[in-house]
Amino acid sequence: MNKEQTKAERKTLVLSLLAGLCGNATLAVFTSSAVAFSIFPVIAFALALYCLYQEYLSKPMAEGTPAIAFACFLVGAFGYSAFIRAQVPDMGSNFLPLILALGLLVWVAYKLGIMSPKSQPEA
Repeated sequence: MNKEQTKAERKTLVLSLLAGLCGNATLAVFTSSAVAFSIFPVIAFALALYCLYQEYLSKPMAEGTPAIAFACFLVGAFGYSAFIRAQVPDMGSNFLPLILALGLLVWVAYKLGIMSPKSQPEA
């Protein structure tokens, strides 16, 4: 993926990150007693999925975008899991979700070209 494709696909990647975050929050609301019930994660999850679907219908995805979007979805899910486990230590350790989220973030940054060295302008 080059820089122009990255800027065009930014909305898709942010929406997939938000969908992962809200999806895990919705799951936690319905299954965990440590998280207070709220309808807002469910609404946000539905809206994020709807916007992501509309974005998918409106324009074709560039090559490599689906894998990066799925990785962003997992970053959101693992990030929320690590956040909740940090707030409620009785749920278990947040080490594995945190390491997975950070590893996926590094992979996404590498694939998007953020970690590539800057090219020197020729004089």
